[in-house]
Amino acid sequence: MSDMETKQIKSAKDLRVYKKAYALDMEVFHISKQWPSEERFSLTDQIRRSSRSVCSNLRESWAKRRYGAHFISKLTDADGENSETDTWLDFAKDCKYISIEGHGRLTTECNVRKWVRCSVR
Repeated sequence: MSDMETKQIKSAKDLRVYKKAYALDMEVFHISKQWPSEERFSLTDQIRRSSRSVCSNLRESWAKRRYGAHFISKLTDADGENSETDTWLDFAKDCKYISIEGHGRLTTECNVRKWVRCSVR
């Protein structure tokens, strides 16, 4: 058995989906620091809020995993926030704040939905 197979998951922070979402959030944070100041209270705040919300909803779902309906509800919320982050990345690309290549890479990373949907099944 590999280390991955025998490692006990002790918190949501140990989940691959959480690690991916957190890494994406931190990348969004650092990239958005370079955006124009007029975007501070619109695009910048919105994308930071939605990307962080993915992580917080994943942690909430983990905390409520014993309660099936609540667990599914928080995973659904995480999926929704992930979709919102993807939308804001589209705006950032179209406003020329990120390159087409950067957008492609980030939206691929933003595919937390795939991981969340696997968790629901």
